[in-house]
Amino acid sequence: MNELIIVGGGLAGSEAAWQAAQRGIKVKLFEMRPALPTGAHQTENLAELVCSNSLGSNLPDRASGVLKAELRRLGSLLLEIAEQTALPAGAALAVDRELFAQKVTERIAAHPNIELIRAEIAEIPTAPAVIASGPLTSAKLSQSIAQFSGQENLYFFDAISPIIAADSVNMEVAYRASRWDAGGDDEGDYINCPFHKKADYLAFVETLRSAERIKLHDFELIMEQGVTAGADHFFEGCLPVEIIAGRGEKALAYGPMRPVGLADPRVPRPPYAVVQLRQDNLAGNLYNMVGFQTNLTFPEQRRVLRTIPGLENAEFVRYGQMHRNTFIASPKLLRPTLQANSRDDLFFAGQIIGVEGYMGNIASGLLAGWNAARLLNSETPLELPRASMIGALCHYVTHAEMKDFQPMKANFGILPSLTGPNLRNKRERAADHAKNAGEALDFFLSQNEK
Repeated sequence: MNELIIVGGGLAGSEAAWQAAQRGIKVKLFEMRPALPTGAHQTENLAELVCSNSLGSNLPDRASGVLKAELRRLGSLLLEIAEQTALPAGAALAVDRELFAQKVTERIAAHPNIELIRAEIAEIPTAPAVIASGPLTSAKLSQSIAQFSGQENLYFFDAISPIIAADSVNMEVAYRASRWDAGGDDEGDYINCPFHKKADYLAFVETLRSAERIKLHDFELIMEQGVTAGADHFFEGCLPVEIIAGRGEKALAYGPMRPVGLADPRVPRPPYAVVQLRQDNLAGNLYNMVGFQTNLTFPEQRRVLRTIPGLENAEFVRYGQMHRNTFIASPKLLRPTLQANSRDDLFFAGQIIGVEGYMGNIASGLLAGWNAARLLNSETPLELPRASMIGALCHYVTHAEMKDFQPMKANFGILPSLTGPNLRNKRERAADHAKNAGEALDFFLSQNEK
C-alpha cells in the first residue's frame, strides 16, 4: 500500500488522515501531544477545539452553511461527528468540545489504514506528506518550514474566551434567548447578560481599556525563525475584547455585545449592550463567553468580567488567554490543490495555510487528504471550482496579494461575482451564491471520481 505521513492531529490533519485512509492509503498520523504540549491545548485528544465550541451558522444562505453543505456532500468525517455531538445554539452548530474530540480520536485510532503516532516531527518529511501542524507548530518544525520555503513565517496573535460555570450565573439578572426570539422563555439557547444603561456599558468599556494585560513572551515578540510582524499584529477575526474596546466607545456594542434581536422580556426597552454565553458541553453546566477573547491577566479577568450584569459571582472554569498563531506565505508557496509549488508530494492544510474557522480547516484537510491519495494512486490532484466555497477558500490563500494577505474565513466576498437579475438585497445575493456553489460542486463531482 502507498504510505502518507500527516503531521498534526488537529481538525485538518484528522480529516486529511481519514480521507486518505478511506481511499486505500496507509497513513501515519503524527501528533506531538501529550509528549510536547502547546500551551493552548488541554487534552491529548485529536481535533481539540481550543477557542470557541461553535462551528458557525447552519443556515443554507450563510457562508458557513454553504461550506457545511459542501462538506456533507464530500463525506467529511469531522462534520458528521460534530452533528452527532451538537448542542443547542440557535441557528449555529455548536458541539460538546470534549465529546467531539473523543469521538474523532476513537474513529481515527480505529481505522485499519491509520497508525496514530504520538511524537514530534521536527523536520518536513522527505516522503509524501501533509503538513497540518496548525498555528502552534513546534519551533523545530517551524524552522524546517522556513528553510524549505525560503520565506519568513508570518504570524498573528489569537485569543480564546473564558468559560464559566452555569450555576454561578445570576439568572435573576441574566435571561435566556436566541437572537430574534421573543426572549425570556426557557427554550432560549443563549444566556444573555444585559447592560440596560448606556452609562453602565461605558463604565465597563473604560474598565476593559485600563485593565492589566498579560505580557507577551519574548518568543512571541521576536522569533528566531524570522518572524517580524510585531506584537500588535492581531488577527482581525478574533480580536481580544480589550483591543476592540480601544477602538471606540461603541465598538463593542456594534460587535460582540450587539444587542439587536435580544430583547429582555422583563424590561420595556431593549438593552444597550449584551454579553452572550453559549453552552459549551452536553451536560449544560459550562458556558463560554461569546466573542470575549481576552489577554487580561487572570486576576483582572475575575475583577473586570464580574462587573458584567449577572456575572457578579461568576466561577471561571477556564480563563481567556492569547497565543501566537503561525501561518505560511501560502500565495507564494502553494497551488490551489494545496500542493507545494516546489514539491508535488508535499501538501499543507489547516490554519497554517491561512484558512480561518473550524469548518474551513476541516475543508482544507479534506482536500489535502483527497489530493494526496490521488497522487499516490497515480491520479491527478484536483482543484475545486472557484464557485464552491471550499474552492474559493483555497483559491484565496494561494492567489491573494501578499501585502494584503490575512487569514480568511468562509465568506461570500471570496466567491466569483454574481451576474443576472437577483441582486436586489443581501439575502437574495446569498441565496444565489449558495445555489451556484451547490451546482458547481455537483457538476465537478459528476466529472471527477470522489
